[in-house]
Amino acid sequence: MARVARIERHGGPEVIQWVDVDLPDPGEGEVRIRSTAVGLNFIEIYQRTGLYPLPLPSGLGSESVGVIEALGPGVTGFAVGDRVGTFGPAIGSYATHRKLPAASLVKLPDDVDDQTAAAILLKGGTTEFLIERCAKVQAGQTVLIHAAAGGVGHLAVGWLKAIGASVIGTVGSSDKAERARRAGADHVIEYKNEDIAARVREITGGAGVDVSLDGVGAASWEASLKSVRPRGMIVSYGNASGPVTGVNLGVLAQNGSLFVTRPTMFHYYATPEERAAGFARVFDMLAKGAIKPEIGQTFALEDAAEAHRQLEAGKTEGASVLLP
Repeated sequence: MARVARIERHGGPEVIQWVDVDLPDPGEGEVRIRSTAVGLNFIEIYQRTGLYPLPLPSGLGSESVGVIEALGPGVTGFAVGDRVGTFGPAIGSYATHRKLPAASLVKLPDDVDDQTAAAILLKGGTTEFLIERCAKVQAGQTVLIHAAAGGVGHLAVGWLKAIGASVIGTVGSSDKAERARRAGADHVIEYKNEDIAARVREITGGAGVDVSLDGVGAASWEASLKSVRPRGMIVSYGNASGPVTGVNLGVLAQNGSLFVTRPTMFHYYATPEERAAGFARVFDMLAKGAIKPEIGQTFALEDAAEAHRQLEAGKTEGASVLLP
């Protein structure tokens, strides 16, 4: 028997219900895991509200860490008792137990504890592909990171500094400004008090940044356009303030023949080889101390609705983890 979250309609946090379900034995290529920590990510708010609609009824969440309790036929490379993590694409991590394809699992290093793993898999993998395989940031380049105190933003600051880039971060408060500076940001802009683009141009001597990593969306799109150097790149990877819509390609020409991409993580983690290589890099950066997934708060698993409220209201810092 497993205790799982379920939504039967899109809407506010109140649509999250908890139900008991029978969990059959794992089938071909599957494993059953007992969850020990579950990651909370903003994409789950998009899915709950219907911005990213899910077929209903549906579970929630894609990131979790646990212990393998049973193996299905044909599973190799894993054993009962192994500590493993997943970041999807299967939905349903808000659960005490799950069945998953073994191919979607990452075996965890002994020196990475469960809560850290639950806080790093989706956000760490996102950071890796955004910086190294999407934007292909090089040492000496300057990068603007919106929401630099958030889960991905905070990791991206440390990662970029480790590879020799300069970082300008935007934040919404003085507390978050200090967090971004602790992560290594060279310059921090409090967007409620300063014009982002004007300050970026001042910092860069008018040149602009090479790359803007923008997980905020609609509210920061114009600032990204005005902050990037000619032939620079905007990586718009999130919609925290709402989606960017109605983009006229001529605007990219007017602002300097800019490149723009709207990437999705699973297009960069499409094969087992990409998954293995990407997470080898994530765990290496974690071991070096380049990224530090500070867990700002934890919630009981069945308090997921309250966790959603706080995340959506911008009242969380860093990573949030749900504990069964």
